[in-house]
Amino acid sequence: MTLKINLALQGGGAHGAFTWGVLDRLLDQDGIEIAAVSGTSAGALNGAALKAGLIANGRRGAKTSLARLWRDVGRVSDLRIPDWMQPILPGFQAMGQIALTLSPFSPQGLAAQVYTPYAWGPAWRNPLERIVRRFDFSGVCAKDGPQLFVGATRVDTGRIRIFSGDEITPEALMASACLPAIFQAVEVDGIAYWDGGYSGNPALFPLYARDLPDDIVIVSINPLVRAGVPKTPVDIQNRVSEISFNAALLGELRAVHFVRRLIRDKRLEPGTMKAARIHMIGDDALMNELTGATKLAPSPALFDRLRAAGHAAADRFLADHGAKLGVEASLDLTTLFG
Repeated sequence: MTLKINLALQGGGAHGAFTWGVLDRLLDQDGIEIAAVSGTSAGALNGAALKAGLIANGRRGAKTSLARLWRDVGRVSDLRIPDWMQPILPGFQAMGQIALTLSPFSPQGLAAQVYTPYAWGPAWRNPLERIVRRFDFSGVCAKDGPQLFVGATRVDTGRIRIFSGDEITPEALMASACLPAIFQAVEVDGIAYWDGGYSGNPALFPLYARDLPDDIVIVSINPLVRAGVPKTPVDIQNRVSEISFNAALLGELRAVHFVRRLIRDKRLEPGTMKAARIHMIGDDALMNELTGATKLAPSPALFDRLRAAGHAAADRFLADHGAKLGVEASLDLTTLFG
């Protein structure tokens, strides 16, 4: 019997290669079918690559498409640097990681207080543009295959916008991954957008549709817990970013917990609201080792490590909780919200 699930894919820059590993392993499971994907930032890119590949050549096509995405991302030496500067970047990187952290290109460096990506003017080019334009959007936007939802944040209102179907364009994907300290805002239909992580990392509510399964598997690359109190400016900014990007997701999980309690206590008619079964695949120990800087400086070595970690995390989840899919939630929301 084939089990249908929804995927909710977090954003986190280059750390999204962890999600590549998770998806790669889930695609090996013939008994699991992906019904829908909600993605933000790197999660949106993973979702687009996954769907385009599935439409083109099934599971094998999806694996190939994901591998190509991260090969292309690996060719971008540093997401902090405008596209036209990439050829001269090796000399810049030779200054070392400390220089990068303190440089105006770092959203966590001291100079970030006075730097703006708009300082480049019309010379600025989004380093993701060449990557996303290589997608086959006839597959990304196809009615067949898993439904795909991409989240971005409106700059003017701070509200989330979910792109789906034919609305998913290269601009929509770049908008979803637009960190404002690094990229210039991306306009779609005359409206400026920033990274979707500020309003949903990722958004769960598109997955509550009646025609979708109840199981939602969140692939987490933004740690919920980081022990200790950060002391340095860089560590403080990194943790503030993590907390900000988890806030919307925690709000949605709290709402799911509330609905499930109402149903359990018979205070809500069954079928009135979706009793989502939440699961999570992650590796917080690894993500606690990594820094905010590695999210913005892709490298094949980092991708290999993250992909392998994604494989291992998916294997652990399937061994420990695979039998719960279609039956019960494996993420303990009661403990999470204490």
